[in-house]
Amino acid sequence: MTEGIIEKYNITEGGVDVEVKIVGKKGSLKSYELFHQQISPATRALLDNIKQELIGTIRITAEEILDPKRINALKEKFLEKAKELLAQKLPHLDGKMEHFLTMTLMKEMLGLGDIEILLGDPFLEEIIILSANEPIRVFHKKYGWLATNVFLRDEMQIRDYFNVIARRVGRQITTLTPLLDAHLITGDRANAVLYPISSKGNTLTIRKFARDPWTVTDFIKNKTCSAETFALIWLAMQYEANVLISGGTGSGKTSLLNVCMPFIPPNHRIISIEDTRELMLPDYLFWSPLTTRQPNPEGKGEVGMIDLLINSLRMRPDRIVLGEMRKKEQAEVLFEAMHTGHSVYATVHADSVFSTIQRLTNPPIEVPANLLMAVNLNVVMFRDRRRNIRRVYQLGEYLLQADEGKDNIKPNILYRWNPANDQLVAHQKPIRLFEELSRHTGLSEGEINNDLKEKKKVFEWMVKHDIRDVNSVGLVMKLYYLDSEELIKQINQNVDPKVILKDRDKSKW
Repeated sequence: MTEGIIEKYNITEGGVDVEVKIVGKKGSLKSYELFHQQISPATRALLDNIKQELIGTIRITAEEILDPKRINALKEKFLEKAKELLAQKLPHLDGKMEHFLTMTLMKEMLGLGDIEILLGDPFLEEIIILSANEPIRVFHKKYGWLATNVFLRDEMQIRDYFNVIARRVGRQITTLTPLLDAHLITGDRANAVLYPISSKGNTLTIRKFARDPWTVTDFIKNKTCSAETFALIWLAMQYEANVLISGGTGSGKTSLLNVCMPFIPPNHRIISIEDTRELMLPDYLFWSPLTTRQPNPEGKGEVGMIDLLINSLRMRPDRIVLGEMRKKEQAEVLFEAMHTGHSVYATVHADSVFSTIQRLTNPPIEVPANLLMAVNLNVVMFRDRRRNIRRVYQLGEYLLQADEGKDNIKPNILYRWNPANDQLVAHQKPIRLFEELSRHTGLSEGEINNDLKEKKKVFEWMVKHDIRDVNSVGLVMKLYYLDSEELIKQINQNVDPKVILKDRDKSKW
């Protein structure tokens, strides 16, 4: 190979090891290359023959196709029959090769072929098929957009993949309905567009669902946000403040929202509403996730964001989490929920605290200025595209000011990001937030500051001991709510986290 290898690593998909190489050199575009065991033409012909026999011998019911819970049973039945046919055709096949060939058959008949390997790479965020004439492209967390060495046979193969995805959700993609938005069994979101609507060819976009989502520990370690700032967000959420998270596309709004969810007390009922299921909360939380549904080919059966939002108010929620606020109707219901005593968390597209105010008070959302006073905290995310880093850009609150007889909302920036030293620094003291916390909790400003120091200590302890998976972070939060004095005492004594977290029966969470 003429180009240099920048990085290589192995991934395992279906028990089969695959090597990944990031290839490139100075002055050229990088590429993503998969290296796995090749199948000879003779073996390929044999596999095609086995496929035909499997089609004739394994009967698959509509319920098995549509029910994700029965997929594993179907796969077991399929594997058993595939091994039986391979043993007949190739009686002296070693176990490793038998496994490789059966998994290949499984991927090609029940899955998405080599795309399954790409889905198994934890460093990939997006997988794009433009047409059969171009390589599959991927978005790598470290290297951005990369062309792969994976090509699809023809447009019919892409159509077959579309049909596999559509059947899983009980839908069809046809010339009359050339668009499909669905979820894979893995939770990944798939969007398909048929030719000629997509003029290059049949196009598939898969956005991967995070298998190991970011947590507060990760965000502090990679300097996305500071422990001090997270302590303030935690305090606000603990006492049922309403929080908006703003930012541009790809700035990390939903990731931050997910990171902050464990700050909610374990005895509070949470209803989340999303277009695409992205939130992943600790097991112990009292959580009901709701997702929208698109209409069927006859235009019936749609369940929209506003339907779920209105319905959620009848489910006795303590906390309502909205994936993204886009429309006036959603904003009206959401702000009404805030004013009726529900704690609300939502994301919105805006680049600063001031522009968030402008976006909410002007079309298309157009919320009356006085309603914005229900928002207690506004966190703004920012993406530095040159360095490919994401940061909390601003943390602010809204202040109501009378200007010539008209109510105006002004921002009070509490923290702001300093790009010169890549630090989140304090800017102004909280005014409304501390006043309202004192009014609702009876805490003095001194007690609030002590509480913030305590919470900061918890975060620093988690970072020091690398407590970072969702459920471990969630368990620390739960232990804090159950007995904060005991947890802080053990942290002060530098007790090993394994001792603090051991013997915690998840069934009792």
